[in-house]
Amino acid sequence: MIRTDEFENEIIDIRRVSKVTKGGRNLRFRVTMVIGDRKGRVGVGVGNTVEIPRAIQQAIRDAKKNMITVKTDGSTVPHEIVGRFKAGRVLIKPAYPGTGVIAGTTVGAICRLAGLSDVLTKSIGTTNPLTLSRAAINGLASMRSRDEIASLRGENGKSETSREEEADEA
Repeated sequence: MIRTDEFENEIIDIRRVSKVTKGGRNLRFRVTMVIGDRKGRVGVGVGNTVEIPRAIQQAIRDAKKNMITVKTDGSTVPHEIVGRFKAGRVLIKPAYPGTGVIAGTTVGAICRLAGLSDVLTKSIGTTNPLTLSRAAINGLASMRSRDEIASLRGENGKSETSREEEADEA
């Protein structure tokens, strides 16, 4: 784990990729990296160069450009959601406090660096770390807070227990 300014970084994947040309194979390295501040901001970036250290720097720059803000409900997510990207799907579910991050390496790194400490996930459809990371970011970006959902439903945001208490008083 590398620390730069206010963000923590974690390398998800390093792959050697090649392009076949008339002159032979051109080898390069693709680095997939996630950065986050553990306070709700997270991003995934990809760097692709001949040298691994330059690819890492490129991935960090790309991740900073693609930052999102995750809506949290304490230490978990407000509701269940499925993030989709190409063939990959990632199911993200809220969990009780103390559960921890139950996820694979790719989605787990994203959740931890986003500041989620209690979440359940399931990767469906692919095992490619780049596709899974983009699907997880897609799902976390489309998350809505409790207040947003209540306003869409036309409610004033009161919980079920407070409504029951009002009914008891009447």
